[in-house]
Parts: sequence; C-alpha cells; structure tokens
Amino acid sequence: MSERLCSVGLDVGTTSTQLIVSELTVENQASAFSVPRMEIGERSVRYRSPVYFTPLLDESHVDGQKIREIVELEYQKAGISRDTVDTGAIIITGETSRKENARAVLDALADLAGDFVVATAGPDLESILAAKGAGAEEFSRETGKPVVHMDIGGGTSNLSLIEEGKVVQTGCLNVGGRLVKLDDRGAVLYRSPVLEGLCDWKIGQIPSREELENLAQMLTQALEMAVGLRPPGPLLERLSTQEAQQVFCLPEGERVISFSGGVADCIEQVHPPLAFGDLGPTLGQAIRRSRLCRGEYRLGTETIRATVIGAGCHATQLSGSTVFCRNVTLPLKNLPVVPVTAPEQINRELAKQDTQGIVAMAGRASPSYREVTALAETIAAQTRPPVLICLEQDMAKALGQALAARLPPDAPILCLDRVQVGPGSYLDIGAPIGGAFPVVVKTLVLAAGETNTDSEGKQQ
Repeated sequence: MSERLCSVGLDVGTTSTQLIVSELTVENQASAFSVPRMEIGERSVRYRSPVYFTPLLDESHVDGQKIREIVELEYQKAGISRDTVDTGAIIITGETSRKENARAVLDALADLAGDFVVATAGPDLESILAAKGAGAEEFSRETGKPVVHMDIGGGTSNLSLIEEGKVVQTGCLNVGGRLVKLDDRGAVLYRSPVLEGLCDWKIGQIPSREELENLAQMLTQALEMAVGLRPPGPLLERLSTQEAQQVFCLPEGERVISFSGGVADCIEQVHPPLAFGDLGPTLGQAIRRSRLCRGEYRLGTETIRATVIGAGCHATQLSGSTVFCRNVTLPLKNLPVVPVTAPEQINRELAKQDTQGIVAMAGRASPSYREVTALAETIAAQTRPPVLICLEQDMAKALGQALAARLPPDAPILCLDRVQVGPGSYLDIGAPIGGAFPVVVKTLVLAAGETNTDSEGKQQ
C-alpha cells in the first residue's frame, strides 16, 4: 500500500524566484512480517511555475509581500491550496539569503507551505539540492564517475564533489551572473560589494565589451582553481564564501564537470551580452572557452530550476517507523542538533544552547531490555522536558516507552530513529506519514550580520 503526498518547492534566489509542485509516493519497503520501513519512492513534478525575477524593494531588501503574491498566484494556477500541501521546502538561496529582511520573508511565506519546511539555505544545503535537482548525483551513481557539480546562479556558485552517487564535499564561491547589473545601454546599475578590488566600475559607467569579458574570465579562473584545473591563488581565497578548503582534488581526466543554474543556460547557447541585464551571457561564454569545458562536461537535466527541483522533490526524507511521540506539537522547525557520544553529556551539551535542541546519538543495534532501560534512566536524570532524541539505530520506540515510564505523564517526548546528523545541523520535523516522520537536516543561514551555521549537508 502506498500514499501520495503533495510537495511544494520554492526557490527565492539572487536573480530568480520559482516554484514547483511535485508528487511523492510513500511506500512500505519492509516485508509483511517485518517492522514497517516507510520510504519515499517515486518523485514526479506535477507543475512548474514561470521563472520570475526576485522582487526587491532595494538592493538590500527582498519584497516579501510580492513573493507571497507570486506564491498565491502559482498555487491557484497549479490547482492547489495550503490545505492540500502535505510537505514542502521554501528555500532562500544565494545573495538573497543574506538580505537584511530574510527573516521577514520567511515569516511571510511560512503558512503557505502547509506544515513543513521554511528555511534559508546555506551553501552546503544549496549545493546538495542543486546536485540532486540537476541529476548530477544520479549521473555519478549510474556511471560510477566522480562529478564536480557547479550550480552557477546570480550571486554565488555552489559546488559539490560527488563520488559513487553521493555528495562528499561542498564549497561556495562569490561567482555569479548578477554580480553586475546593466541597463539596456550597458551602463552599470549595480555592482556587488564582493567585486571590490576586482573591478572599480561606478554606477552609470558603461564598461567596454573587453572589460566585461576580462571580469568574466577572472571569475571563471576562480572556478577553475576550485576544481584543481588551475593552481589556487589569492583570487580563490578572495571569492570563497567559507574559510574551508575549496579545492576539489581529482586526477586529470577522471572528473566530469556538471553545470546548472541560470548561467549554465549561457554556456552552450549564445545570448546577446545584454540579454538579461547582467554578466550572465558573458560569464557563460567565458566558461565555455575555459578549461572547465575542455574535458568531459555536461549540462544538468535541469539548469535554472535545479535547486527548486531539489527542494521540492529531494529535500524531504523519512525517519524510521519505530518511533515514539507523546505531547509534542508538530511541526518542529530549526531545532539545533546536539550530538553526544555518551548520555552523561546530554545536560552539559544542552546547556550550551539558547533554544530547545534535539539530542543526537548513535544508539545500539538490537539493544537488550536492560540496555534500553539503563539509557532511559540516564537520559531522564540528565534532561528536563521536553525530551527530544534522534538516533541512528532502530530503537526509538523502545527508548521512548522507557522514558515515558520515568518522566511525568504530561512530559513531551519525541524519539526518532534512522536519522544521521552532524554538528552544526538543524532539524525540521513534520507530522507523521504512515508511521514515519518527514525530516529535513539542513544548514540554516539567517539575515546579514547573524552567524552562519554550516551542516554536513546530510539529509534523512
């Protein structure tokens, strides 16, 4: 028996905003004599919106009300309503995620995604969603080839190294087609602050064709450095958005370069330089002439829509079915993950959090009754309700029942299993589906000036 879910994906990017509606099929993959194992099987896109330019009040403020109007219009055109949406992901990406009012945008859109995920995406999560949505993971899985995927958007390029169909490394550069905006005369309307020191164009200045090409070539060289096609230098360091090492080291000839994002549409297809009022067409052609395209390369099965396809079809996974939930109101959003290796650490680690966190432990495979009760005793003594636990092993239901017997009857308890997370991750947990809980492990990046928290990018 299977169940069908309506999932919405919305990507509010530096340049474009777009929405998809997809259908997810939830199936029990276990035998009739086993504990249910609910997994998402088929994922199909039912509706794709047009691509809108992201509405801005000014260069520092996203117009949340206009975005809401876009979403409401597209809901009508897709024939859905808030009540018919089972799950979804509204992802604010690229430079837009660093706008001053990102939080206001999230609040404006939260009630339009049913009961699930509304979040800004840091580069780790965005890289993974783009790799999934562009088919790069599937290509690597089917061919066995390592793939470096580049999602080149308006403000940033999100990179992921994929081996045997799995993302093993991510990175992000301030490289994108919308770093410079031009009017129909070619005069500069906007120049991103990240280009300070790389070009000194003033508002109203008309750069020459050669100057535009030189800037595009410089940005392309940074991408080449990031994938080991050019020795790393100060340019790579200047344009990297994270302090982590950005270079993906693969032997020459063994890599496949994969592209998505709006600029990917300008690599093989030649557009007039001012076609989109930005650097995109010139950057796309610089990439086409660069070392990135001299070996084996591919355009994604989705280009400009890769991230939104990833958000709508691939962001949501399911926990195990041996779970326990009592007196917990769902959905839960943006729970900081608190990894512990021993239950005695729980109280100390939770005390470091400003808000309610969820404790992450490995657990034990096939634990004995004595092991479960001993763990419950320690957790009950170490924590104050609500008690939120996620485990890698299938023991959540037994642990939850043991905790319920040791905590007050009204104490909220949630125990999930088959969830793998790392330090710095955040969880969104939705209402149960067929006994399992939809879970997204994500990177959360808030408005400008707040701390960026990077997850390992794993999703369960």
